[in-house]
Amino acid sequence: MEQPAPIAQPTVRPGLRGRLTIPVLAFGGILMAVMQTVVVPLLPDLPRLTHSSPGAVSWTVTATLLSGAVLTPVLGRAGDMYGKRRVLTAALLLMTVGSVMCALSSDIAVLITARALQGAAASVVPLSISILRDELPPERRGSAVALMSSTVGIGAALGLPLAALVVQYYDWHTMFWLTSALGAVGVSAVWWAVKESPVREPGRFDVAGTLGLAAGLVCLLLGVSQGGQWGWTGARVLGLFAAAVAVLGLWWWQQLHTERPLVDLRLVSRPRVGLSHVAALLTGFAFYANSLVTAQLVQAPKATGYGLGLSIVETGLCLLPGGVTMLLFSPLSARISAARGPRVTLALGAAVIACGYAVRIADSRDLWMIILGATVVATGTTLAYSALPTLILRAVPAEQTASANGVNVLMRTIGQATSSAAVAAVLVHHTSPVGGVPVPTLHGYLLAFTVAGIVALVASATALTIPCDTGRRGFRRAGSGTLDARDEALEGA
Repeated sequence: MEQPAPIAQPTVRPGLRGRLTIPVLAFGGILMAVMQTVVVPLLPDLPRLTHSSPGAVSWTVTATLLSGAVLTPVLGRAGDMYGKRRVLTAALLLMTVGSVMCALSSDIAVLITARALQGAAASVVPLSISILRDELPPERRGSAVALMSSTVGIGAALGLPLAALVVQYYDWHTMFWLTSALGAVGVSAVWWAVKESPVREPGRFDVAGTLGLAAGLVCLLLGVSQGGQWGWTGARVLGLFAAAVAVLGLWWWQQLHTERPLVDLRLVSRPRVGLSHVAALLTGFAFYANSLVTAQLVQAPKATGYGLGLSIVETGLCLLPGGVTMLLFSPLSARISAARGPRVTLALGAAVIACGYAVRIADSRDLWMIILGATVVATGTTLAYSALPTLILRAVPAEQTASANGVNVLMRTIGQATSSAAVAAVLVHHTSPVGGVPVPTLHGYLLAFTVAGIVALVASATALTIPCDTGRRGFRRAGSGTLDARDEALEGA
């Protein structure tokens, strides 16, 4: 059997490149989140701009969701095998190519294809976190991982108002030219500043496992994301769910009987890893409802009695304090994890998310209370999302960190997709006519907050059931009787 190459103790690279490694990786994470968000202000106008139907336009979001869910664990595994910087650069390059395609075309088929390419960027954060583990000494690793995790919320908070401003004052293609330029900067910066990680897991790439996972996830997420439009009891949706169960069941069996699987399910079956993935799914559900509901609530017409009638730019500015909070609180998350352990940080973060929804339920009419509640949810999300990768890093061997973090991000994505479907179902069933148009009621929004808050509490309880770090010493370097040096250091972190 092939043995992993010996790995040296990680040290800080001297010079400018070493100092810029963390900022460059964080820039890539923010850019990924911005790229996923910028299409949102365009959605109401895209049918007219592209001469297509609203259903076709919705695929500019769905395609990114599906491709991101499929490619994140696949590219994570590829990073473990072929080099994390190499795969990270390829993911950013695909994202940039997709942006250029959007800038050059108004054809809806081209836009959907381009957005599918941009879904590859969902792997940027798990790959970057794995690079940070490989390259940074333990005393710098916690804060860097926390910052990297928070870039998802920071980028989303920045992307919405930025895109809205560009769309409002310029041709919509300008927005994609801007993101193309930023993408080119990101690709160049990663190639220049980030050193290729020496940590590899040799072996043959699991093509059958990749195809099986892709087919199963597409069936599952397509059913979840389109269930509201196609009907949850319709033949198409039920058929997709049945196919997902069958395909993923076969995939699970295949992974257990493959020498070098795409996803090491034996690791997933360990409580420290499996429960972390469950907590990621629940946290993703709870977090995503905040962005979805807040945007709709503040833009609702004043005639509803609760809506504020804000523009998309003003809506983005309402979410901006949450993004700033995520940036400020990421160092605190690292300190709590160092002092109390990441599972405590995760449980605390999920509990704070629930508190944020309690604020939303108490008052969702006054703008300052809406912003306060959304910011509290963002604070909790920072704590939770920063703790999740740290839990994974402490629970898996060094040569499997990218693929394991990719699976964790996949679980967040499934949680977000489920949250989107659940919120849509709640709001559709609680509407009242305003000017002849059905609009969600305030009760519907409060019910959505309640559901999200309960899920956050379940996530907090799940986090507390994750076993402590005592099992970490079970991972030893292949062919040796001792832990890898960085894993020994991680034990004391």
